[in-house]
Amino acid sequence: MSRSKRKLDHIQYALKTGQSRSSGLDDLQFVHQSFPNTNVQDISLKSKIGELQISSPIFINAMTGGGGKATEGINRQLAQIANIFHIPMAVGSQMSAIKDKKEQQSYKVVRQYHPRGLIFANVGSEATPEQARFSVDLLEANALQIHMNVIQELVMPEGDREFTGALKRIERIVSAVSVPVIVKEVGFGISRESVRQLQQIGVNFVDVGGFGGTNFSLIENERRERQMAFFDNWGIPTAASIAEARSVSDKLCVLATGGIQNAYDIAKAIALGADAAGMAGQILKWVQEDGVEITIQHIDDMLMDLKMIMTALGTTNVKSLKQAPLIIKGETREWLQERNIDTSSYANRMR
Repeated sequence: MSRSKRKLDHIQYALKTGQSRSSGLDDLQFVHQSFPNTNVQDISLKSKIGELQISSPIFINAMTGGGGKATEGINRQLAQIANIFHIPMAVGSQMSAIKDKKEQQSYKVVRQYHPRGLIFANVGSEATPEQARFSVDLLEANALQIHMNVIQELVMPEGDREFTGALKRIERIVSAVSVPVIVKEVGFGISRESVRQLQQIGVNFVDVGGFGGTNFSLIENERRERQMAFFDNWGIPTAASIAEARSVSDKLCVLATGGIQNAYDIAKAIALGADAAGMAGQILKWVQEDGVEITIQHIDDMLMDLKMIMTALGTTNVKSLKQAPLIIKGETREWLQERNIDTSSYANRMR
């Protein structure tokens, strides 16, 4: 099967399999504040990803590219949306553009329609430093995502089966590019052990890509004759992965992705320790089912909802939202306690 056809299959099966509410974010509950002492109009959503200034703590995460006109059209629509809201956007893996010049336009369209915005290039850990620089230059990108997708590759019929040396290759890429490097998972979560390994090679940005969003094991099993169903529930739920990553270092930039569907999810992810939250599957669903104009309205409503939540909590900015008291219950609490991460510290913060 051609790489282009596989890209289109991924879009089709992502929409078909959808997203579960298995991210662990439903295990989180804010402590109500009867005297928040703030107003909706006083709320600022401005945030930062490292030193990159963003208008709100959301971004459009990597979805596609490399599938000809079909994925070019999707990326054009996503770029138009990102441009309206002045939010970052990541492209899907650029290996197609590296291997086939005809596929480059399906990625370059993002910079054309988001000319002054923040764009994240994207390669796998198998990329060489030269390929990483090419991918950044192709988009005039402000950051580079390196995706880790071991489980997807194992389930993918034509996927990779060799994973030695990934950290060394990432270390070489970090040294070779002049933009921040974000190492991201693709729906299976990042553990604190993995975060520590990344820090040791100079990576200070992680996208947890937790379990509970688009499930690439389900997607790839749709393409298999003999399914590997044991991987369908494999991974670290998003909520647990955020807390694991944040437990390693306060200086680390943590991006929350994996089943983020609404403003309440975003607020919880930030209070748990994320610097920003990325959406992919939910926005793809909106664009494909409702069109660009309605998707713009959905995002506008979501940003207003986030302001409402922050007002109720008495948090006037993203920095103060990170200190909102938060109760962790259920399976997420069990996970974190087994991992010796103190859940009571979240509940007893002083605003």
